[in-house]
Amino acid sequence: MESEDIQQDNVAKIAALFPNCVTEARDEDGHLKKAINFEMLKQMLSDSVIDGDEAYEFTWVGKKASIVEANRPIRKTLRPCKADSVNWDTTENLYIEGDNLEVLKLLQESYLGKVKMIYIDPPYNTGSDFIYNDDFKISSAEYADESGEVDEEGNRMFKNTDSNGRFHSDWCSMIYSRLMLARNLLSEDGLIFISIDDNEVENLTSICNEVFGETNALTPFVWPLPRGINAGIIARAHEYILVYGKNLSNRGSFNRVSDEVEYSIERCNKKIDNRHPESTITFPAGVPYEGKDQNLEGTIEGSERIRIIGKMVFKDGELAEPVTLSAGWTMKNMILDWLNGQKVYDLKGQEIVGFFFKENGRLYSKKAMSTVSIKSVLKDIPDTQYARKEMESLFGSQDIFSYPKTTELPKLFAKLSTAGDDIILDFFSGSATTAHAVMKLNVEDGGHRHFIMVQIPEETNEKSEAYKAGLKNICEIGKERIRRAAKKIHEDNPDATFDDGFRVLKLDDTNMNDVYYAAGDYSQDLVSMLESNVKPDRTDLDLLFGCLLDWGLPLSLPYTSETIDGCMVHTYNDGDLIACFDENVPESVIKTIAKRQPLRAVFRDSSFASSPEKINVGEIFKRLAPDTRVKVI
Repeated sequence: MESEDIQQDNVAKIAALFPNCVTEARDEDGHLKKAINFEMLKQMLSDSVIDGDEAYEFTWVGKKASIVEANRPIRKTLRPCKADSVNWDTTENLYIEGDNLEVLKLLQESYLGKVKMIYIDPPYNTGSDFIYNDDFKISSAEYADESGEVDEEGNRMFKNTDSNGRFHSDWCSMIYSRLMLARNLLSEDGLIFISIDDNEVENLTSICNEVFGETNALTPFVWPLPRGINAGIIARAHEYILVYGKNLSNRGSFNRVSDEVEYSIERCNKKIDNRHPESTITFPAGVPYEGKDQNLEGTIEGSERIRIIGKMVFKDGELAEPVTLSAGWTMKNMILDWLNGQKVYDLKGQEIVGFFFKENGRLYSKKAMSTVSIKSVLKDIPDTQYARKEMESLFGSQDIFSYPKTTELPKLFAKLSTAGDDIILDFFSGSATTAHAVMKLNVEDGGHRHFIMVQIPEETNEKSEAYKAGLKNICEIGKERIRRAAKKIHEDNPDATFDDGFRVLKLDDTNMNDVYYAAGDYSQDLVSMLESNVKPDRTDLDLLFGCLLDWGLPLSLPYTSETIDGCMVHTYNDGDLIACFDENVPESVIKTIAKRQPLRAVFRDSSFASSPEKINVGEIFKRLAPDTRVKVI
């Protein structure tokens, strides 16, 4: 009934490395659980005696609470909504409505290490429009010091204003816990791109350095905004996009974004000294020559750095005869490997495409500067005015959504870091710009990328254009944008084929009844109410997708349903999972499912009238499908 207990998983990982650092502690209910002796762990990681609490770290009020919050399990599920979806049975795109912190927790098993790219445009800490709801319990006394509101359970939902003493701390806590969970979803060669302005760029950089590691940081992008924002002494005319990898040792996975190649030219024969002692290299005929005169006959004079043994002759832009040169060489081994026909790379892994001569026997190397032709300043990405016009082309109004991002921004990042059927996640999806960008890019390059959009259904203002258009919350804007964007892309590209659908899933409480009664507390009336362990408002699809989350299966695979002997049978991904949640399922249906030998089979507890029937199901699968995992919920 709960998602993965990440805190206990982390304790187990430390236990595997340092068994002597694991101890026992009592939880809030007095039960023993594994815990870490942090003083011992610090000592194990030190080569001297630990004395004092000093450390180089970035911290704020509430940081520890945000870590606990990220690791805390929840009793939630994702409920399918076919009515809001497009091409439900076949699409591999997802649109998830709900608080992204809780959604990220639920996706941990199904998408662990499977997301190639994440792009997020989180709420900027402007001091006026940043609202979020995290499960931090506070007392009434603490509430008196806060500027927000508290619900019946003590959870706070407040506006983060600059009058709040925890102005930066609250924002840092919000983003830290979400980035911790997001990192788990990235593939080893995955990248995350985060849009941010100057209010929190330094803090966000420190947080990302901690979550992803400084060695996995790339140069941030700067996105110029020609119109600027005239607030303060200096008008802000740019935003930042921070870029981090899961493991940048896999940087070879970057894609080129243009056919242009920039080269670095470096001289190879240096002045003779201790660092570059004199030695000789014999060059065969054919080495390229890039001097002014392509034909130099006779003996060529060397220089103070180069001694030519014999003579040097160039014809038609290349060395015409073998020649031996003596100099203080740099890259000597690379030169020799290249002369022997081998590919040569510098210490950064960039290929040296060749060597060439100039006058007087001067030798130069030529290497491609980078595997990716892109500058850190994104001059060619249109500004927010273009983004507003994109919205107008879809909705007939520029005011449907405030401050949308242009599709060209996430599309560039997707082009840079993804290909094929990679998964792209945006858990602050807003107006679903990223989904729009993914569909556009797939049409442009023939890719089959899939998107996962996550957005909390924040209500739109009753006076807004969106509300007047019937779009009561931000999720309604995002879903409608995807529908309209797909239609427009088809109109502009009538021959194109791409996944223009999406499955809608909504965050909700667990499908199972909450049973917290001791045996002595039961009455006859209560027992009758608990005959079913499934909540009465839950459908077969609710239960099916709950099982997908429990088993860690992707939520976007093909789905079909059929009736067998009067029972509804659900097949997921051609037999990865087959489920039947009907009451009193006959043996004929059980055998039909078993004969298909699915990887997993699921039934409800109420599918069987008695315990012997439930045991019989196990025997049928042992005989007909011994490798199938059977689950009864």
